[in-house]
Amino acid sequence: MAVLVGGLVLVPIARSIITSTTERHGQDTVFVGLDNYLALVNDEQFHTGVVNSFVFTAYAEVFKVVLGLAAALLLHHRRRGRAVLAGLLLVPWVVPTVVTAFSWRALLDPIFGSVNTLLTVTGIGPLLASAHLVDSWPAGWLSDPSLAMPSVILVNVWKGVPFFTVCFLAGLKAIPADLYEAATIDGASSWQRFANVTLPGLRHVITVTVTLSSIWTFNNFDLVWLLTQGGPGDVTAPYVLVAYSKAILQLQYGAGAAVTLVMLPIIGGLVFVLVRLLRQDTNSKLPRRRRTARWIGARRWAATARKAPPWVVAALVTGLLAWASPQIFWKAAVVLGVILLVAAAVGRVVSTLQSRGGRRASSVVSGLGSWVALAGLLFFVLGPLYWIAVTAFKSEGQVVMRTDDLWPTPWTLEQFGALFDNQPFGRWYLNTLLVSAASTTVALVCAALAGYALARLRFRGAQGFTVTVLLTYVMPGALLFIPLYQMLIGTRLTDSLWSLVVTYPTFTLPFATWLLVGYFSSIPVELEEAALVDGCTRVQAFGRVVLPLAKPGLLAVALFTLTNAWNEFLFAFVFITKDEYKTLPVGMQSMIAGDVVPQGQLAAASLLVSIPVVIMYALGQRFLTEGLTAGAVKG
Repeated sequence: MAVLVGGLVLVPIARSIITSTTERHGQDTVFVGLDNYLALVNDEQFHTGVVNSFVFTAYAEVFKVVLGLAAALLLHHRRRGRAVLAGLLLVPWVVPTVVTAFSWRALLDPIFGSVNTLLTVTGIGPLLASAHLVDSWPAGWLSDPSLAMPSVILVNVWKGVPFFTVCFLAGLKAIPADLYEAATIDGASSWQRFANVTLPGLRHVITVTVTLSSIWTFNNFDLVWLLTQGGPGDVTAPYVLVAYSKAILQLQYGAGAAVTLVMLPIIGGLVFVLVRLLRQDTNSKLPRRRRTARWIGARRWAATARKAPPWVVAALVTGLLAWASPQIFWKAAVVLGVILLVAAAVGRVVSTLQSRGGRRASSVVSGLGSWVALAGLLFFVLGPLYWIAVTAFKSEGQVVMRTDDLWPTPWTLEQFGALFDNQPFGRWYLNTLLVSAASTTVALVCAALAGYALARLRFRGAQGFTVTVLLTYVMPGALLFIPLYQMLIGTRLTDSLWSLVVTYPTFTLPFATWLLVGYFSSIPVELEEAALVDGCTRVQAFGRVVLPLAKPGLLAVALFTLTNAWNEFLFAFVFITKDEYKTLPVGMQSMIAGDVVPQGQLAAASLLVSIPVVIMYALGQRFLTEGLTAGAVKG
């Protein structure tokens, strides 16, 4: 693990640091010291990129937490069909980024897009215009400077909510049921149980999930590039895209490296704090007491959480958002306020009916509210996927003429036939399977060994190595692929599947290791000690005792790493130029030639790409949530 991280991450980072002190003058590269960093002080493009990254990340995380928690609560109380519903909610996360961008660009088209058509028919669109939530109708979602950033945030939320839902579901399973029983006996209302039991019980899950997702969102490149390429103007350009523009488009590698590296200490500090919190929480488990005592402890825990520094940080972030994006701030506040007010109103009605003895009426209202909320959430999640599915079964005439938008007439397999006849889709599919399987195998083997070592073995530098592993996430691919590409050229691995197998561990290994560290820590060490006493070596105890008990965690890692490798775009786009070695995301992107977009074939490809992974997640949902519950989300 140390060799892989050092060779594939730390060495390229070191080369990036050296590159940031140079400047290209024609054919020569000249050492300029800190000039590239000093130039950023007066660089308006860099300032705009940093603000855009902060705005994009902050709003996306707020709505991911709200919608992810709502989805997790709805599914947690659902006895029948929970696995199926969870599998459906996971689809946006499974769908490759290029498919997400393609579908949402088509849906948000101001003239032919289904979003404007649907909002116009229902009367919601003109209402949004009259409330000044949009400047005009029909709205140019990705072309209007005031709507482009909210639209990109919406797509990121759509894609990120499944990850939050899975993590929160795992956290809800870990909360002892006797806390809720004790709270009910003490006469606590639904809101009091949520505020004093659920939220404190999810405190650590929320901290870990938001931190990880913030790092990923802050360094996001693919989604923004495929949706808007940073436009219109620079209103959606994050700092990573600024670095990409300087390093790749302008061939100023030093300036691009400086843009990314100047943000590294900030995110690195967040990761270090996260690791410290995880280690502290591991050593501060509450002892088991009788139910009422635990309920009182939970209330005190919640009261302490309200006074904790995170609330100060939340207030500071809110103030910065209001200053950085006043137009988006009040629109987001209205949307968020409506969601919370509706939820609070339903909860208030249910509590009132319960207090008056109307148990049946409260149950009906609660069930109806849950079904309405779940239906709205499923419509938001499955709407774009439904559009992909029906478009895949339209004839080319229906796609071009925009007829039968919501239901093909007749249904046909024309697009699937054209996909395999006109494109080497089968070869792309096989390449993706081979690369994903190989990179997942490497991640499982290395992460299992490294995770066990960090969880069980005590050696100098363990915490520093953990921080180093997590820090690899803060390096955006838009910069990291430059030194990696140079290394691949030196080893003659470009334009081969080996280039992807070798480089994919840069983003699969760190998260897999971190997840398994938490899972191995949750396995009682007494089991291994008993095996050692019986004559087993450390390796035998690991293979015969620990690994069989860690199957849920290993499956969770396999699913996560397989999805990341399946959806990866940037490395494959840069390292592979020959059609016979392209993976599915790059191959599908290459199907778009200028303004010519084969929507039917892309929709058919999207369907074929998504179905296998969705089935795997649906079948492995129980093990996935179990792996997360006993693993990293508990610290």
